Amino acid sequence: MNYWLFKSEPNTWSWDDQVARGEAGQEWDGVRNYQARNNMREMKVGDLGFFYHSLSEKAVVGIVEVIAESHPDSTTDDERWDCVDIRAVRPFANPVTLADVKADPRLADMVLANNTRLSVQPVSEAEWRVVCELGGVEP
Repeated sequence: MNYWLFKSEPNTWSWDDQVARGEAGQEWDGVRNYQARNNMREMKVGDLGFFYHSLSEKAVVGIVEVIAESHPDSTTDDERWDCVDIRAVRPFANPVTLADVKADPRLADMVLANNTRLSVQPVSEAEWRVVCELGGVEP
């Protein structure tokens, strides 16, 4: 299993929006960055990810699961862009802020701490465990 982080502006697509989609989940569409797209192309069904609210909150607020592997993004006819489908698994008891991530030396190498702009990014297993610990959820 691999771990990921999905960033979204909460006024565009929030954790509550994701939860409302239920077991059917939602396409993680609209990504127009090659590195983020390539990350999605590596995902497998069952991989887990953090759901991160960007902009004002800047916090990991929940865990999602990949339920469909990379496929054409339905929001464009441009064949360069793919997406995966994800579903909400559980919220964090305590949101983990970007400041929390940057303050924890165990997360110094985390992509989020060093490249806050990448919308879909990998997370190591060790980072996954630390962020879950900080968020008050089981890894």
